Amino acid sequence: MNHFEVFGLAPVLELDVKALEQRHRALSLELHPDRLVAADAKARLSALEKTAALNDAFKVLKDPVRRAFYVLRLKGVDLESEGGAARAAMPMAFLEEVMERRERLEALKARGELAQARALADDVAREQQAALERAKAALTSDDVAEATHQLGRVRYYARFIEEVEAFEEEASS
Repeated sequence: MNHFEVFGLAPVLELDVKALEQRHRALSLELHPDRLVAADAKARLSALEKTAALNDAFKVLKDPVRRAFYVLRLKGVDLESEGGAARAAMPMAFLEEVMERRERLEALKARGELAQARALADDVAREQQAALERAKAALTSDDVAEATHQLGRVRYYARFIEEVEAFEEEASS
């Protein structure tokens, strides 16, 4: 059963997150292992497994980026696997741009220029959002190759933003 099926949904990119949260809450109450205190061990284990699957599905589906990666995976491309990552081979110009940004970030970190690093991350976040929108459009039109390419970009951008956030966290401690 895939994550969408857990909630009785079709595999779509646009979800009503509020409705998803409400459905998650209702299913959590229904499936919670504590409701089966008097049941046998097999029934309790089953409830525990269903609750874990529900929580995992919710974590993926509530996040638009994770959801897009998941829909791509349902279409046969798992960017987290070696084969999937190879399918998202990025153009050299993009990789050079990523390297230049990383070098700029390292220089900013060395000088302790947190505000400039945040500004750089904000620019990258805008590019990440644009790539995500292009990926969604590609997935909607079933253009798996373009979706793979755009989500590959999203993944690079996410890692960059995480690096800036780690720098911010380190600077604040």
